[in-house]
Amino acid sequence: MIDKEGYRANVGIVITNDKQQVLLAKRYKQDSWQLPQGGIDQGETDLDALFRELNEEVGLAVHDVQVIAKTPKWLRYDLPDCHIRRSQKPTCVGQKQVWYLLRLTANEDSIRLDTHADVEFDDWVWVDYWHPIEEVIDFKKPIYEDMLKALAPVLFNNQHKIPSHYSRPLKCSAIILNKAK
Repeated sequence: MIDKEGYRANVGIVITNDKQQVLLAKRYKQDSWQLPQGGIDQGETDLDALFRELNEEVGLAVHDVQVIAKTPKWLRYDLPDCHIRRSQKPTCVGQKQVWYLLRLTANEDSIRLDTHADVEFDDWVWVDYWHPIEEVIDFKKPIYEDMLKALAPVLFNNQHKIPSHYSRPLKCSAIILNKAK
């Protein structure tokens, strides 16, 4: 779904474990790491898209996770000109994303990257909460910083410290859906 301004609606997924680490995934046959994410289809709610993408990208089902929080508004990023496919209509100039914070409740053996024909990732690791900002492609770094800052108070029960080199002002605070355990 691309809106009238050219932004594709998207859901982003931050999966955490009991050590408050984040699942970071490697793009299929690339040396590129990111958090799972995917488009919201026509007629789909963001929650529907969350669970569809969760299953398609990392093989997890609704019963494998606890949904803890989400960003309260769309966070947007623009694509660099070299990534805009102007021949496709409607033209997508970037993405608007709502991000969900999840806790893995199933065994991590449940994480499967090969359950669908269109494999998106070929490896994954648990990393420090702030580490995805360093790994993601440059044009996504600001949205990762904004999103992680918004979700951190929920995951860490306000007992967190934002690394000093992440100096962007706080854009929003997360909406708590379930208390983190």
